Amino acid sequence: MEIIPAIDLRGGRCVRLYQGDYDQETTFSNDPVGVALKWQSQGASRLHLVDLDGASQGELCHIEVISRMVEAIRIPLELGGGIRELRVVEKLLGLGIQRVILGTAAAEDDKLVKEACSRFGEAIVISIDAREGQVRTRAWRGTTNLTPIELGYQMKTLGVKRFIYTDIARDGTLAGPNFESIAELVDHIDLPMIAAGGISSIAHLKQLNQLGVEGVVVGRALYTGDIDLREALKVIK
Repeated sequence: MEIIPAIDLRGGRCVRLYQGDYDQETTFSNDPVGVALKWQSQGASRLHLVDLDGASQGELCHIEVISRMVEAIRIPLELGGGIRELRVVEKLLGLGIQRVILGTAAAEDDKLVKEACSRFGEAIVISIDAREGQVRTRAWRGTTNLTPIELGYQMKTLGVKRFIYTDIARDGTLAGPNFESIAELVDHIDLPMIAAGGISSIAHLKQLNQLGVEGVVVGRALYTGDIDLREALKVIK
């Protein structure tokens, strides 16, 4: 199981939100590239980047910071947040981003997802973000009538090969993951699944590993010190 540190970008800073609420923000660094280098030096094999301003505005807002990260970092980067056009996917992959994460586009634009998967294969990852069993879009403010499993099945038919699942109510809370929902997705969708939201201890990582997830995205717990990355990597290995 891969442990993937999260770097959420807002206003050029590295921040964390509480349950995706833009009014409940904690700034952890004014140097996102420095943070990326820190996690790389501690053994991370991949970094998870989110353009929070992009997610809110519907278009990438941190391309300069992202470009500097690509130049500075040797490990693979995955990026989501406001990516809703095929030309942007192509641009990011050409820039050196290894995986592009689609969230809102997944729930709203089947044609884009199908074409992206056809052209770029496993470089396309779908983010299933849910609150109280319903998929959310547009920086988690938009609602749908889809359940996570329904969206997963729908995306699977379009050629998607990998998912990231986030329980919004757990995200940034350190309250523990939604193990039940994660287990259901792993069992029903039967494709590589990355879990996110609420992870705050080595015990959580061990339990997620047992559920069979391919990876976990860890954010706030790394910044607060609740999880030590080096220790976590040793335990999981």
